[in-house]
Amino acid sequence: MNEVDPPSLNPVRERPTLKTIAYMTGLGITTVSRALKDAPDIGADTKERVRLVARQLGYQPNRAGVRLRTGKTNVIALVLGIDEELMGFTSQIVHGVSEALTGSQYHLVVTPHAFQKDPMAPVRYILDTGSADGVIISRIQPEDPRVRLLTERGLPFATHGRTHMGIVHPYHDFDNEAYTYQAVRRLAAKGRRRLAILAPSPSLSYYTHSRIGFEKALRETDATEVSMGRLTTERSLAEIRTEMTAIMESRDPPDGIISISGSSTIALVAGLEAAGKRLGIDVDLVSKQSADFLNWIRPEIYTVNEDVRLAGHELGKAVMARIAGTEPGRLQSISQPSWSRMSPSD
Repeated sequence: MNEVDPPSLNPVRERPTLKTIAYMTGLGITTVSRALKDAPDIGADTKERVRLVARQLGYQPNRAGVRLRTGKTNVIALVLGIDEELMGFTSQIVHGVSEALTGSQYHLVVTPHAFQKDPMAPVRYILDTGSADGVIISRIQPEDPRVRLLTERGLPFATHGRTHMGIVHPYHDFDNEAYTYQAVRRLAAKGRRRLAILAPSPSLSYYTHSRIGFEKALRETDATEVSMGRLTTERSLAEIRTEMTAIMESRDPPDGIISISGSSTIALVAGLEAAGKRLGIDVDLVSKQSADFLNWIRPEIYTVNEDVRLAGHELGKAVMARIAGTEPGRLQSISQPSWSRMSPSD
């Protein structure tokens, strides 16, 4: 027999509680609470039944009460830039993190931030207010002050990218060194010898990785670099288009281009065609993309898929594991380039 009295729940004015779930499932309140916390002594069938009813009722734990009782918020904060991007990076990484948190006690809060301003501001706010149990940050620098501060303050975190500062921490990264190396080799196999790369800002860690792979492959193939000047993926799409036109109208334009950003690639193509160059004939282009999109509009582009949804999933798992006490060195992963089947064959 269920010992829980029927709750007086007005669906319009009151929120479902543990007592509501207990009444609906015929379980005790303590059992329901432990099932929602994934306690090891509660059976899998019971946990699933409790979670199903909780989802159907739209149950959300009282965060203020949880924090008072346990000192926990059950929140994972994802700090993301609000920079211009067209290729679905933001939605994909949010989707991936959300998948990882499904079935756990944690829920995701996205903290948007303009990185042109103080990148420390959102991290300081989270630390000062105690508003999250763990943090995921991106746009990682080789010597990242956010990583140092989070480590010093003892807040679990994971980074989308690697640092070079001697601090062991959880991360997931894409192998940009392998990507640019393979891209140069592919362009060289097509007979391209004057190669340019649209890279990220030199302040970011993956700039270094992309340059290492690019320069190594140049040496092996006897290809030469055509400078993009100060043009990086940080520039606006309009600026990239204008600069690309000028580069392609110069005396010795590149005949092969590597782009580190799918969004920027759209502007590159517009710029080179404004200069009267033909993609796939006068110049070949290799680009990363976070969603199958570029080949839909321009099948001449060689594309490499970076699975940002996977990155989000791995980062979500890593920060939860770090909260649970797993050593940070065991929470590091790197995904490899995946060449699109839609790319032209060699």
